[in-house]
Amino acid sequence: MPSFDIVSEVDLHELSNAIDQTNREISTRFDFKGTDAKVDYSEDSVTLQAETEFQLDQIQTILNKKLAKRKVDINSLEAGKVEIQNLRARLPMTVKQGIDKDIAKKIVKAIKNTKLKVQASIQGEQVRVTGKKRDDLQEIMALLREQDFGLPLQFINFRD
Repeated sequence: MPSFDIVSEVDLHELSNAIDQTNREISTRFDFKGTDAKVDYSEDSVTLQAETEFQLDQIQTILNKKLAKRKVDINSLEAGKVEIQNLRARLPMTVKQGIDKDIAKKIVKAIKNTKLKVQASIQGEQVRVTGKKRDDLQEIMALLREQDFGLPLQFINFRD
């Protein structure tokens, strides 16, 4: 029986490369000369640091461009609240990995509303879709690409 999995994953290597490119561009730009502006990266968070909130916006724009060039979805980063202390502005961002239960339920509901002969089940941080016809599964993929669930979706493990 054909099946595939719906996941939301970020290529961490590409994310790391985009952050390195952003830091390199910040170090060469004239409007950041003499400032200690940078982007820090740990396993599940990214932190933008600068002297002013305006510079944070500039860094975020640079980072978004670099992510887009490396085909990393910008929606995979969730920006927090800007923190300003002692002439330092910080913007923490979390890297969204996996599909949480609420969004998984919305995906399953959207699939069931199509009235196609497929079954969708939530398995941890992914959704598995099975059906008898390969065309029905491809139709489900097209439907989910059109809808916006607030995070990037990938389709993996397509099996006949």
